[in-house]
Amino acid sequence: MKQFLLTAKLDIVESLRARWFQIYTLVFGGIVALLFVFGLTESRVLGFIGLSRLLVTYIQLTMAILPIFVLITTVRSLAGDREAGVFEYLLSLPVSLGAWFWGKIVGRYVVVFAPVFLAMLGAVIWGSLSDIEIPWSMFGYYTALLAVMAMCFLGIGMLISVVARTTDMAQGAAFLVWLVLLLFLDLILLGVMIQGRVDPEIAVTLALANPLQVFRTAALAMFDPQLIVLGPSAYVILDLFGATGFRIFALAYPAALGLGAAFVGYRIFRRGDLL
Repeated sequence: MKQFLLTAKLDIVESLRARWFQIYTLVFGGIVALLFVFGLTESRVLGFIGLSRLLVTYIQLTMAILPIFVLITTVRSLAGDREAGVFEYLLSLPVSLGAWFWGKIVGRYVVVFAPVFLAMLGAVIWGSLSDIEIPWSMFGYYTALLAVMAMCFLGIGMLISVVARTTDMAQGAAFLVWLVLLLFLDLILLGVMIQGRVDPEIAVTLALANPLQVFRTAALAMFDPQLIVLGPSAYVILDLFGATGFRIFALAYPAALGLGAAFVGYRIFRRGDLL
């Protein structure tokens, strides 16, 4: 346990010194600041007042920024250490591979999640001091949603970092994964529905295999419980899961996907780097 905690602490310290972390923090802090500047907390859209509109806008922007930031910064972790010859040095130290691997994941998770959460928490604190209505249920669910989003793409990033042999290959693969997920947000569902060759249930299931689509739909469901903006696919989603069931699925599936990817990466890491 001590080795695990020390590895996590080391990764946090190294990340805090990195320039990418400073940019990462400024991006999310700047988003909240700009949303306040443009007066979204005072706007009234679809009956949403207080911080509701700000949180909705913030979560939508975060969905576009957080995954690529997490992927690009995480894939350099193991691939960069492999290129630098850190593994040979690691084997000479009293640190197990398991403690080192999972310690890096936990340390990196703290680093990527903290700025996103603290920016949103800062908005809530400011709202409380300004006597602005705080939608606590929305804040709690969005916090959980951001937590599993970070976990999901961190696990995928670690898997890519293990498989790729160089940092260039790792970064290219990370960008490709993000681009494919982004492009297939609605294209696959729309294409299948237009062709009419597959049942709507299967089309929606394929679309929800994309974690970005899950996050987007879950964020929309907070202010549009009937998912009217999704059109006919909303009926399929609500029939399959129900409103509460989909909220649970939106948290459980990405978390399982991220943990599963991290576990597969660990197995490959142990076999590949011990041979």
